[in-house]
Amino acid sequence: MRRLLFVLLIALSAAETAAAPLRLAGLRAEVTVIRDKWGVPHIYASNQHDLFFAQGFVQAQDRLYQMEIWKRAGQGRLAAVFGEKFVERDAAARKLRYRGSMQKEFESYAPDTRAILAAFTDGINAFIASRKHDLPPEFRLAGFAPEPWKPEDCVQRMAAYGLMSNAAAELTNAKLLTSIGIDKASILLDPQPSTDLDPIPGLDYTGLGPEALRNYIGSDLRIEVPAGSNNWVVAGSVTESGKPILANDPHRTIALPSLRYLVHLVAPGWDVIGAVEPALPGVAIGHNASVAWGITVFPVDQEDFYIETLRPGHPRQYRTESGWRDMRVERERIAVKGGKPVDVEIEFTRHGPVVWRDTNRALALRWAGAEPGTAGYLASLALDRAKNWNEFLTALRRWKAPAENFVYADRDGNIGEQSAAMTPKRSWTGLLPVDGASGKFEWSGWFDLDALPRSFNPQDAFIATANHMIIARDDRRNLGYGWAAPYRVERIHEVLQRWIAEQHKMTLGDMAALQNDVTSRAAKEVLDILKNGAPASAGSDPAVDLLLAWDGSVTVDSPAAALYEIWMRRLRSAFVQRDLRNDLVPIGERVLPLRSMLRTIGNLPLEDRSRLLLGTLHQAFDEARAVMGDDPSRWRWGAIHVVHFRHGLDKRGDEAKFDRGPIERPGDGDTIDVTAARPPSFEQVHGASFREIVDLGDWDRSLAINVPGQSGSPGSAHYDDLVPLWARGDYFPLLFSRAQIEGNAGDTLILQPAPTKK
Repeated sequence: MRRLLFVLLIALSAAETAAAPLRLAGLRAEVTVIRDKWGVPHIYASNQHDLFFAQGFVQAQDRLYQMEIWKRAGQGRLAAVFGEKFVERDAAARKLRYRGSMQKEFESYAPDTRAILAAFTDGINAFIASRKHDLPPEFRLAGFAPEPWKPEDCVQRMAAYGLMSNAAAELTNAKLLTSIGIDKASILLDPQPSTDLDPIPGLDYTGLGPEALRNYIGSDLRIEVPAGSNNWVVAGSVTESGKPILANDPHRTIALPSLRYLVHLVAPGWDVIGAVEPALPGVAIGHNASVAWGITVFPVDQEDFYIETLRPGHPRQYRTESGWRDMRVERERIAVKGGKPVDVEIEFTRHGPVVWRDTNRALALRWAGAEPGTAGYLASLALDRAKNWNEFLTALRRWKAPAENFVYADRDGNIGEQSAAMTPKRSWTGLLPVDGASGKFEWSGWFDLDALPRSFNPQDAFIATANHMIIARDDRRNLGYGWAAPYRVERIHEVLQRWIAEQHKMTLGDMAALQNDVTSRAAKEVLDILKNGAPASAGSDPAVDLLLAWDGSVTVDSPAAALYEIWMRRLRSAFVQRDLRNDLVPIGERVLPLRSMLRTIGNLPLEDRSRLLLGTLHQAFDEARAVMGDDPSRWRWGAIHVVHFRHGLDKRGDEAKFDRGPIERPGDGDTIDVTAARPPSFEQVHGASFREIVDLGDWDRSLAINVPGQSGSPGSAHYDDLVPLWARGDYFPLLFSRAQIEGNAGDTLILQPAPTKK
């Protein structure tokens, strides 16, 4: 019976559009929505209001359940639909809620943001009203109904918080500091630009750790892992078409449905196509008729923890330089499905919400998200309408969160890069929590956009970013120390520079191949150390021989890649165990930069180096035999490195109907095609679910992929139709001209105003 019900529900959900026009209250004129063969809606409206009304309606058609969960996660209202296990998570979300002026908030993104959000949320509500008695199947299976939306629902902060990692890093650093001391912790962490941890004398860091933030999540129910991305743009002087090509593959948690949604918006003043988070209007990544852009996370430090000293006997008073001060307390009630409401008290110091406390101390968070205009991606409403480089920079002055590196190209042949973020000025590193009582550790303002990295039409004829340290090595402004390893950007530079030197004129196919590149510069560094560190073993040790014969390409059918990946975990663990007690080893394995580890191993005496390398390699060889069999020639990286697309309801219904996979995956966390796993499994958990390659010479030749598909409803034809393309590293055309769109139409939806009541 349950299976029959599920089949009926998804069959109903498949009927997502009607042949006859839909008449909707609130619409002012007719809107045409052409969904192409790949499920991308191209929305044509005669005015801005109807454009965003239709965007809200269409995105709700495909992703309403995902949007509702996004909204509730940000508002701290998950327990009301999922039960008491979400109470602490709801309390955490409420601590991060924006509490400032809503007028300043809306005006920060674009002058017409309030009107756009009103139209967008009215469109969502129109879809909910049209399906009041026929909700998408996810709601019926989850046992709750969506609630009406309002503009304020789109400016939640949890989505932006999920892309900031410094708060957790400060607590991790504090835990290492108190466990192994400043010298060893500084060496282990190896922050760049090169510096040491800077604990404040006399400040108590004991008992602090990242577990204090276990309930602070990103934009959906699956805990975010550190984000990374690639983008690059090449000038027309080095392309076959003579126009720039721009490529972007943001890396986020692999989820079902995808975290992004592709849409095309056309109306007077608007003609923009690309990806957006489904609960938001506009386009965050893509191009309009004049310019194109792509993003990678710019890991500047937008957060600081303050250790507040509590007054003995008065747990809600904290010390300041001018005496004791009362905390501000907000009392809220969290509704709980199947249980009694839970009353929570949220405490605030002058620095922000208290996220942890003991009898003597409280930990307060100051972060950029408390400021107007820091809801993730909404500043794209200004960016979408830029027509040239100067207008692009003007729009980016509104971009505050998440921190991003933007690569840019325009139809006139210009290319550029601008990093944008609301970045605080501080006189300390920001690597550790600071003293909240002295008043000596306060932010002194914000860096202007002109102070952040920028490049325009460089002599190299290309620009690339990959979350690497884009600032100078001697930069002492304390912008941040959480940069990604340089292996991806080095590989991008290596390939682009080779093509330029060979006078090879680059094509869209070249860019696609580079986005799917799995040559590991990290592996090549490791192999060089192995060759020099175990010279006597070459030719007589099957594990050493297998690796030294390998070219460093992390393909699914590579036996050496499988051994290498297993070995790296063994080697990293053995390396950190030298200085860390057992409970800290997982932290050390996570934070230790690979290049820093390899540099240290390379400087060890030959005997010690050989013992460490060969000992862990032989352990890895035995593990590979246990997992994949005794014959190394039959080992395959893809046999243990797979991806699953798991729906948030897969434990409430028929998993085989909701989930997709497993799919064998190439690459790893250091290749351009990032397919990072979270130990102890080798399963991919984050990477490029969305990719774009934009041809500035012919918009219709641009390419994209968004996996598993555009729809979040299992009965839709577009639920998983893009998986086969993505699995083989392929794309579909991201069409822009109406003629091409109509020639590749899948279905057409006509939205009309509802008749006026007399």
